[in-house]
Amino acid sequence: VQLQASGGGLVQAGDSLRLSCAASGRTFSSYATGWFRQAPGKEREFVAVISWSGGNTYYAGSVKGRFTISRDNAKNTVYLQMNSLKPEDTAVYYCAVRSKGLSSTPALYDYWGQGTEVTVSS
Repeated sequence: VQLQASGGGLVQAGDSLRLSCAASGRTFSSYATGWFRQAPGKEREFVAVISWSGGNTYYAGSVKGRFTISRDNAKNTVYLQMNSLKPEDTAVYYCAVRSKGLSSTPALYDYWGQGTEVTVSS
């Protein structure tokens, strides 16, 4: 599976962005898809994950209520709608897939995209 993340940019605190993760290759719809982020000098951290069907989602506490993960398997794309952005959301955002269930552990994911940068100014 090849993954391409896009949609990042420079925004102000309180603004919104929608990230996209487009997949090609193997059957994307059979994979759970997660979003992770990595800020400068910090470890990669979990943001959100969605099951292959879209029926189950799980969020990090720091983004719950502000971010929404969704997917369109017909378009082989997973989205991350980010609202009420804060400066602490500044990071490079990565999407990743795994063939088993939901997980917040980066090491358990099979394929990764290249990342898209999000910068939130105060």
